[in-house]
Amino acid sequence: MKTQPNKIIQHLGLLTFAGLIASGAMAQDTKPGDAAAAKSKVAMCIGCHGIIGYQASFPEVHKVPMISGQNAAYLVAALNAYRKGERKHPTMKGIAAPLSDQDIADIAAFYEANGKDTPQRPGKGGAPSAEVQALLSKGNCASCHGEGLNKPSSPTMPKLAGQHADYLYVSLKAYQTTGNSTIGRDNQIMSPQAKLFTLAELKLLSNYISTLPSDLKTVPQPKFKK
Repeated sequence: MKTQPNKIIQHLGLLTFAGLIASGAMAQDTKPGDAAAAKSKVAMCIGCHGIIGYQASFPEVHKVPMISGQNAAYLVAALNAYRKGERKHPTMKGIAAPLSDQDIADIAAFYEANGKDTPQRPGKGGAPSAEVQALLSKGNCASCHGEGLNKPSSPTMPKLAGQHADYLYVSLKAYQTTGNSTIGRDNQIMSPQAKLFTLAELKLLSNYISTLPSDLKTVPQPKFKK
């Protein structure tokens, strides 16, 4: 189904509004994120995000997301969403809750810069199948996540390309979940978008997106290197 122009305009208007909300979430006295300052603040992060292939077991078994190379503004928005309970995840809420706005800004800056000196990860797949292309068009995914789903139109939106397929699937399902106190994500853009698809279609999308060339990676911290 082709997205109508007026729906695209409305969608981009919501995108701009979401960006303004995210940018205003940090207190006025919060300084720009300092990646160097975050080196003493990421101890609770590297135990999951600093181990290649590490898996979580909630709400089902899946690899934890690669966040090195992700947009800092998106990471700020995500941590704020966990802190406020808009993203329901007991472990992540417990980690985000005690963080100050400055802590969040610093940690986000750290992960955006982490691994930038290493090459982009090449993709494993080619062009999407006709079925997957139809799903990408139906969701108008590139309007937010950009070329190759790796160049978002707003820094408050995530890079998706190359992310773990099982994590993408769990995340997309979470946007479909409502009325649950421990599982689900509330987002005025993604919630209605995710509900356009069946679970089988979400899995197809996730599997394809995971094969795209990507800036995202897991960078092992020194203590985890062999």
